[in-house]
Amino acid sequence: MLSAAHDILRHERTSGNQSHALPHQVDPDPMPFPHGNASRFDCNAVSTAAVLLADILPTLVIKLLAPLGLHLLPYSPRVLVSGVCSAGSFVLVAFSHSVGTSLCGVVLASISSGLGEVTFLSLTAFYPSPVISWWSSGTGGAGLLGALSYLGLTQAGLSPQHTLLSMLGIPCLLLASYFLVLTSPEPQDPGGEDEAEATARQPLIGSEAQQSASAPGSSLSFRERWTVFKGLLCYIVPLVLVYFAEYFINQGLFELLFFRNTSLSHAQQYRWYQMLYQAGVFVSRSSLRCCHIRFTWALALLQCLNLAFLLVDVLLNFLPSIYLVFLIILYEGLLGGAAYVNTFHNIAVETSDKHREFAMAATCISDTLGISLSGVVALPLHDFLCSLP
Repeated sequence: MLSAAHDILRHERTSGNQSHALPHQVDPDPMPFPHGNASRFDCNAVSTAAVLLADILPTLVIKLLAPLGLHLLPYSPRVLVSGVCSAGSFVLVAFSHSVGTSLCGVVLASISSGLGEVTFLSLTAFYPSPVISWWSSGTGGAGLLGALSYLGLTQAGLSPQHTLLSMLGIPCLLLASYFLVLTSPEPQDPGGEDEAEATARQPLIGSEAQQSASAPGSSLSFRERWTVFKGLLCYIVPLVLVYFAEYFINQGLFELLFFRNTSLSHAQQYRWYQMLYQAGVFVSRSSLRCCHIRFTWALALLQCLNLAFLLVDVLLNFLPSIYLVFLIILYEGLLGGAAYVNTFHNIAVETSDKHREFAMAATCISDTLGISLSGVVALPLHDFLCSLP
């Protein structure tokens, strides 16, 4: 959905002159920002941060509530709701005739993403620790596949509507993978026979009525949860900063990093930025076996420097070529992916079996909180910059 953000908002700019602009037009001619034609930027009337907020705020609510009671709901209904919301989001945005309806579709995608992430990350507590690396690599690959397929299909001439509809097979694959392919976890501690037997009986697909009684994190008291959460702050805070900086860049600055001395249109440049960012994320999320970073605060510092550099370029326009921006965005994705995979790996290694499921679910809030804050700040910044002569 974030790869399509520029197209979703540009639909509002063209709908006054041509109905169904989003479904049938791939790259309509840019129209001026309402503040006046003198602006140096080719701005949408609304920042792509609006799409970001619609995409992230429902996820934030889900992740805030998840550590308090989501474990009481069995896994299978959660996965089913996630898949249905994902499919509904594609259909709603594809057939939307207004930005408001499109944003409702983005909200459905957010519910799917938030519920799916907290569900599957919690499930990793029942599997061997290397599954964290596989999970991170898979989510990185999913982002790259989404951005690359949207870029490739629209670049080939397919309309955004048909491109979104072609994605409907993805939710079907998700549900088939969970209900037909995923196997129940093996016991984590063969030495403790009773505990291992209880863990082995954790039902993921069949009857899950007794799941909350046997799940490792379900018996924690509020005091225990608060103690664990305070211990996680050394990982949560850096991850919040990393995601704040990178999504401030992605949804606050990408649309303003517009180069006129290239054959790519503004919309195409935006899609390339999104694809290269996801490529960097995929590579670094798959790198845990090659490189393990203990001090994730260093990644947060580097990402904030990245933000400062690109913000200065938006103001002063000193970078001569879009290819330099391509390299910076690839580097940005590498930092973000590395922060994500190393944070969850460190937590998986350092927390006890009893606390691990809760710790994974609680730390999920880090990236979502950082993204939400970036969207709130990016909206007024967009209006300010687009009002500059």
